[in-house]
Amino acid sequence: MRVLQLVYASRPFGFDANALEAIMAIARKRNGRDGITGALICRHDLFMQMLEGPRDKVTSCFARILRDDRHVEVSLLWCGDAARRLFPDWAMREDAWPSWMWGAAALSDGAVANATAEESRQVFVRLSKEPQQRGRLHEALGH
Repeated sequence: MRVLQLVYASRPFGFDANALEAIMAIARKRNGRDGITGALICRHDLFMQMLEGPRDKVTSCFARILRDDRHVEVSLLWCGDAARRLFPDWAMREDAWPSWMWGAAALSDGAVANATAEESRQVFVRLSKEPQQRGRLHEALGH
């Protein structure tokens, strides 16, 4: 069964690591109910997330994100069908910003905005093959 995969980036606004933990708990509950899986990569100045699942559920979830005032400058980076999920066991995996991703200078130079759709998707393909980097949300958010 094919699934829709959607990758977006946003700049977080108005919350800290504790608030993010609460948001993640709600997201995991909703995602589990809706058959959505995926991963969130956290940095104090940028989030990058992949959602994957049934087309109607993923697009509804993304619509909620677009309306959420805790996200600023939401950019759709990639959206397409896939033969299988990259994160089948994760209602929402969370990782600190991997060291192999763009650094602060590259981000300020527009690395995310200049990335192709395929480059954005490949970030999550690579992440799906690595062990989860848990317990680093406070560090990722600069606390």
